[in-house]
Amino acid sequence: MTAKFYTPSAPIWCPGCGDFGVLASLKKALSELRIGSKDTVVVGGIGCSGSIHNNLECYGFHSLHGRLLPTAIGIKLANPRLTVIAAGGDGDGYAIGSGHFIHALKRNPSIVYIVMQNGTYGLTKGQPSPTAIPGYEGNVEIPFDAVLTALSIQGSSFVARGFSANQTQLTDLMKKAIMHSNSNKGFAFLEVLSPCVTYNDTYKLWREQVYDLNAERGYDPHNRASAFKRAYELVLQEKIPTGLIFEGEADSLEKNTLTSPVPIAFQDISIEANLPRYQEILNDFH
Repeated sequence: MTAKFYTPSAPIWCPGCGDFGVLASLKKALSELRIGSKDTVVVGGIGCSGSIHNNLECYGFHSLHGRLLPTAIGIKLANPRLTVIAAGGDGDGYAIGSGHFIHALKRNPSIVYIVMQNGTYGLTKGQPSPTAIPGYEGNVEIPFDAVLTALSIQGSSFVARGFSANQTQLTDLMKKAIMHSNSNKGFAFLEVLSPCVTYNDTYKLWREQVYDLNAERGYDPHNRASAFKRAYELVLQEKIPTGLIFEGEADSLEKNTLTSPVPIAFQDISIEANLPRYQEILNDFH
């Protein structure tokens, strides 16, 4: 036997944690899209949110700190038929993982990236994360805005933000993100406002600040320049833009790099079957 089946565990999150809402929306989205457990891989990061794959019936992988994106991209390139979802926190993704985040936006691999943003390092007892607002635990820095950053990268093809307290909107965004990546259209980035009730309870503040761009008459999520302009205007007004903020067209990483219709995971890579090709590669070094 080469596989060990794991029974999903009960979440270890604090009662009221926003990650419960993320998990519920993800389960509902996968169910409504009829995506089977055997066809789904969730790559978790480090931190409270990074355990989300432990609570789902699917393939799961617990990645290294800040490295969930290259892990997820490798899985997708090995077998593009899979639904691949990377899920982590803002500390994991926007600090040590920020370089991978930028390059994933640029390369446009067809995976979903869910970032549970709460402005704090909850697992290590409440230090300010890259998205922390000035004044929180002595923070004096302007918070990192991942949505504005994603919009500024030319290769990005799907940018959205939801709120764990708005399950209807969040489930819809999850479904749109999964459909985008599963259509091989590229990287579906979904940031979720997911409050930490223990160290940085922002439920009340965020309920007052969230602004649904898709409810705005005339808003065009397919125009990158106007999407950036409107999102930035809202930031200056101390509002948080949510909804499907941008969806565009760009060649995916798989389209640009994969040369065989047979997934790498199903190819015969034995020495015997590929000896002539391996010899060609070795000859290049002579």
